[in-house]
Amino acid sequence: MDSRDKHQTEKNHHLIQAMCHAIDGIIQVLREERNMRYHLLAACLAIIMSILLHISAMEWLWILLAIFVVFISEFLNTVIEAVTDLIVDHHYELNVKKAKDVAAGGVLISAIFSVLVGLIIFIPRILAIIR
Repeated sequence: MDSRDKHQTEKNHHLIQAMCHAIDGIIQVLREERNMRYHLLAACLAIIMSILLHISAMEWLWILLAIFVVFISEFLNTVIEAVTDLIVDHHYELNVKKAKDVAAGGVLISAIFSVLVGLIIFIPRILAIIR
């Protein structure tokens, strides 16, 4: 029996099994994707600022939406990179470049959205403190 036979090839049989795989995926993205670690740091800073500036419930919803949109887009970008690399065996292919560039563009757009949400919520509060 070779080592590949020990790996799961069928659907998860239990919710806990599925959740363990999902947690493994989250850990893997945090370990292997430098940009995801930057996104996590930015999210922590946004949460700390939100607590310190006593933002409203509606503003919390916007901050959390911005954080999770960035996280989801980074996860999808990672999937697209992994699958396209697998398909072309790490050789250059114009359509793979296009797929990766578009996925990275999606992350950039989500990050810009996140920054704009943060600026709209935090700048008025910071200016009120300074005045």
